[in-house]
Amino acid sequence: MGRFLNIVIFIPLGIVLVALAVANRATVPFTIDPFNPGNPGLTVQLPFFVFLFAALALGLLIGSAVTWVRQGRYRRQARDRGNELRGLREQPAAVPALKKPVA
Repeated sequence: MGRFLNIVIFIPLGIVLVALAVANRATVPFTIDPFNPGNPGLTVQLPFFVFLFAALALGLLIGSAVTWVRQGRYRRQARDRGNELRGLREQPAAVPALKKPVA
């Protein structure tokens, strides 16, 4: 299965990302100050693909964090049920012993 993922998904994705990086090599300014865009102290000039990859990475991180937070109730529920099951296994059997019929 891992080899299949490498061949079908990761290799084409890598080719697309390299092509994207090569096509967007031009240096572009990124400024944090919207009121004075010419401020050199708050402006960074990097190749455009760096900003694209940074946005992709940030989106993946935010999406992962949101998914993790939203699934918290299911993890809590699984933990509670596991603790309940563990407690039931440690509890002695409360079923009375059955008597064997006398023949």
